Amino acid sequence: MRLNCPLCGARDSREFTYKGDALALARPADGEWSPAWDDYLHNRDNPAGIMRELWHHHAGCTAWLVVERDLTSHEIHSVKLARGVGA
Repeated sequence: MRLNCPLCGARDSREFTYKGDALALARPADGEWSPAWDDYLHNRDNPAGIMRELWHHHAGCTAWLVVERDLTSHEIHSVKLARGVGA
């Protein structure tokens, strides 16, 4: 899979680190262990279809990117800098 970094151009996905859903999960407010913390740390939806993901270009420009990708085909629909990209 190749990602088209807005700053560096097309690069192999091995230059990037996947960091999760770009529509970040809400971190529980309480500091004590609770079922909400268990859910936050261990349970994720496993959707099929298009999803917005957060990626870090660790072996390149170090930019944070929002990648819109089809999780069934791995087709990349868009790549944007994370700064200024709304949820």
